[in-house]
Amino acid sequence: MKVNNGQSVNVADIEVQSYELFYADINSTMEKPSAHCVNYFAVPEGNELRLFCCIAVDDEHSIDIFSTTIAKDATVASLTAMHRAFHPFEREIHELYSIGFEGHPWLKPLRFPHDRANDGTIYDYPFFNIQSEEFHRVGVGPIHAGIIEPGHFRFICEGEKIHHLEIQLGWQHRGLENIFLKKDKVLQRATLAEQIAGDTVVGHSVAFAQAYESLAEYGISEKLNFDRTIALEQERIAIHTGDLSAICTDIAYQLGNAVFGRLRTPMINYFQKWSGSRFAKGLIRPGKTNFPFTKALADDWRETIAKYKPHFVEMAQEMFDLPSVLSRIEKTGVVSKETAKSLGLVGMPAKAAGLERDIRASHPYAAYDKIDFKPVVKSTGDVYARARVRYEEVLNSIDNINALIDKMPEETQNGYQPVPDMKLKPNRFVVSLTEGWRGEICHCGLTDAEGKLKAYKIKDPSMHNWMGLALAVRNNGISDFPICNKSFDLSYCGHDL
Repeated sequence: MKVNNGQSVNVADIEVQSYELFYADINSTMEKPSAHCVNYFAVPEGNELRLFCCIAVDDEHSIDIFSTTIAKDATVASLTAMHRAFHPFEREIHELYSIGFEGHPWLKPLRFPHDRANDGTIYDYPFFNIQSEEFHRVGVGPIHAGIIEPGHFRFICEGEKIHHLEIQLGWQHRGLENIFLKKDKVLQRATLAEQIAGDTVVGHSVAFAQAYESLAEYGISEKLNFDRTIALEQERIAIHTGDLSAICTDIAYQLGNAVFGRLRTPMINYFQKWSGSRFAKGLIRPGKTNFPFTKALADDWRETIAKYKPHFVEMAQEMFDLPSVLSRIEKTGVVSKETAKSLGLVGMPAKAAGLERDIRASHPYAAYDKIDFKPVVKSTGDVYARARVRYEEVLNSIDNINALIDKMPEETQNGYQPVPDMKLKPNRFVVSLTEGWRGEICHCGLTDAEGKLKAYKIKDPSMHNWMGLALAVRNNGISDFPICNKSFDLSYCGHDL
């Protein structure tokens, strides 16, 4: 079945295939150059599991949904054996439900959730090992010296040279997807959506709002879509600016660290003016907003950005012209276009490696169809390219917000509005995609015969990209790991759902 981004459909209209046909059709679809998996998960149904696989075909601007049922103790052919990008999805299904995937090259725990099906603890993780006098292992974390979430990195090195890295996540045991099912009020669920990844409040909240509105068949105003799009672009400006500061920190470029860090402040403070929260909590709600974007806010934004932009551009030009900076970020942490495509990378690592993968262009939502937008794409796939993507995306986002303000429709509400009575329709399925600053976000919702949430599957872009980081550091010095890590800037909590 083909659907558009944010379009809900009747579950009964999604064909239930045999696993053999399900497997063959997915493999066939993945042969299309612009096809990639946006979500793949299992939903318990009696003594069986129903599998849903959602493949976005970017140049067709559509999403193909495939479905099958298998026994709870089944062993089936692995899609990862043919397409490496499926590896985290099959690892999660295996971890949760003990399904075997024959031919999977890396069938290890994905995150050790608190309600995992298999016995064992997070301390039993089956790391690769090596017996050699020339090689040694280096363990980092899960507790880190800086302000960072828990995650364990296990390096195999020859002297300072990294040959292999395994990344063990899952230390937070959040169980967040299950909490979505236990709560029954839209405000509770909207608040949960803001906690999925604390640095992507707008990206995840818009994905949730779109999914919820679609499942309830609740239409929203054009003005509300404009507000949400401005918030998405503002979040991108704020976080990219902070990340450029952090990249400078990791190469000891103190001027860049200080200037970009200072410039981040007015960007997140703008959300404080708009919604009362520097991270935009409370701004995005299904069916409404308590904080409409007004002409006064537009004038304030243009005044703020007029002060920000000259300093941002000047500092970026200094950074990208400085030989000592370039010596640390050029040809460091390289991910080739072939590797990025094979692993299904999204966001900055994909675009830096030459993949034009951006939901804003390929599966437009909110008000992105109202502006002339083209993704930033580079080719070298290194730390330099990932930093350049950030810089140029900030400039694009400024242009996008200016264009949105110029085309802003008339205000349709004033001040506080009660949460709409949004009753979900029974037996519906939806795929909601947004392009967060980190990359592609996917929320999938499924309702039962009574209109209650039966399943809610969240995918942060980090799920695609952690393996990309593990491969990016190969053959680099171990001292280059921090800068490689920051150039990806992946989420631990967004992964540990």
